[in-house]
Amino acid sequence: MQVDVDGDISADAAVLGAGIVGVSVALHLAKRGLSVALIDRRGAGEETSFGNAGLIQREGVYPYGFPHDFGALLRYGLNRTIDASYHPSALPRLAPFLFRYWRHSRPSRHAAIARQYATLIEHCVDEHRGLAAEAGAQALMKPDGWIKAFRTERERDARFAEAEGWRREFGLNYRALDAAAMQASEPYLTPGLVGGLHWTDPLSVVDPQALTLAYVALFERLGGRFVQGNAASLARDGQGWTLRTAAGRISARSAVIALGPWADTLTNSLGYDLPLAVKRGYHMHYRAAGAAKLNHPVLDVERGYFLAPMRRGIRLTTGAEFALRDAPKTPIQLARAEPIARDFFPLAERLEPEPWVGARPCTPDMMPIIGPAPRHRDLWFAFGHAHHGLTLGPVTGRLVAEMMCGEAPFVDPAPFKADRF
Repeated sequence: MQVDVDGDISADAAVLGAGIVGVSVALHLAKRGLSVALIDRRGAGEETSFGNAGLIQREGVYPYGFPHDFGALLRYGLNRTIDASYHPSALPRLAPFLFRYWRHSRPSRHAAIARQYATLIEHCVDEHRGLAAEAGAQALMKPDGWIKAFRTERERDARFAEAEGWRREFGLNYRALDAAAMQASEPYLTPGLVGGLHWTDPLSVVDPQALTLAYVALFERLGGRFVQGNAASLARDGQGWTLRTAAGRISARSAVIALGPWADTLTNSLGYDLPLAVKRGYHMHYRAAGAAKLNHPVLDVERGYFLAPMRRGIRLTTGAEFALRDAPKTPIQLARAEPIARDFFPLAERLEPEPWVGARPCTPDMMPIIGPAPRHRDLWFAFGHAHHGLTLGPVTGRLVAEMMCGEAPFVDPAPFKADRF
């Protein structure tokens, strides 16, 4: 990377967005010897990558779909659940996206999407482990998987059957826990649970932002540079791209848009009409009461919230809030979940004054947009990962870097191209 007498920076590539996806793209490019500037308006990992459930979901071959059974649609329509909520005022703008999302979630279409999506998911653990080893961040990852806890035999048996099907088709590993085994695995959970489904392949991350920052530190050791700046200033300049930052003007041969839920603000200005929306989510940390300990991340399946043991405490996360990206906080789901979670596991006081809220960038077919921009040379897209940004960050980073450097991609990128829309 070169800096001229005026302080302007020249690089091979500028990566816009320093969440886990953008950081992973920048890191993989730097590993290939390119000079790379990583740009974000804030610090690295301070937006969506800050507040997730901390799972690297090897089992997540089926991206989260829109329900098709009448009972679930009725429950969500009443807008009183923990796992899904919506802003009525946002529905007119969200309706076209939601309709397309619903159509792609039909069982046959969802199954076809899963077979394509699994080609990314199957690499997530290995790719994270490789980067974490280079970054010295292995201690941030726990190889113990995560658990779905069941209150009813009907739900338990249905999920066991589903898991067995996925094991046969996708090679996933799990343990079916009866009530006694569930109690032994998590002795501080409420008695009366009828069992659990323990996915054993995934990793859990005890501090997702710390992992992102560890990857940034490795990126910088390889010669990369993190700079604060606003991606909206990106402009074509001859054969390359320029943008203004706090460190001066950056000129780069290639640019990568990895802006997560803000990607469409830039792609729209460049003439693309990509069907992007957001699912917002909330979290809060709690002290575990007394000597209570949570050994695994746990989903309370029938109630629709998630508890994860983190460095900061026990993190309670909510499901999806369908709202406009920049709408004011409405942590209704968190308020609904907290008293139920306190009965489920002994939580003590809140550890933050306000809930955190973040936005997950979503496409209607539930798959990310990865690959070259259809109408601009040397412009690349890497966004739309929905619930699996942390899971797929390093996989996406490697795939984009291989395409940009003319290498044979280790995953077929065709299903994830922008022009599929």
